Amino acid sequence: MDPLKASMGVSGSALALQSLRMRVISENIANAEVAPVKPGDEPYQRKYVSFASMVDRSENITSVRLDKIGSFGNEFRLVSNPGHIAADENGMVKMPKVDMFMEMADMRETIRSYEANLQSMKRARSMISMAIDMMKG
Repeated sequence: MDPLKASMGVSGSALALQSLRMRVISENIANAEVAPVKPGDEPYQRKYVSFASMVDRSENITSVRLDKIGSFGNEFRLVSNPGHIAADENGMVKMPKVDMFMEMADMRETIRSYEANLQSMKRARSMISMAIDMMKG
């Protein structure tokens, strides 16, 4: 495979995964203060995206793929709100345990990775364009 096409393929798959990661982080932020609607319901669980390396030995290319979208299990915080419909007998409501500072740091890292992959793809496309122009004469 042409190295420039391979570069664009790797960058393209990375862009798709970083876009997915941004969506999951946005979900976490959007649900950070959402309480359960019924007694006994569990609150929103913070999610994360896990990537894994994928090696194509025939083309000697290492790219990235989605490993899984998981949640952090039974992590929640208790908030005193005796009048809430989902409050327990002590007046406590289980709320999502989403650290906004962590989510914003993750989002910043994801945006930087997305931008770097986008720049890589643009450069590869520009090189292909220059090669075509040189062949035209």
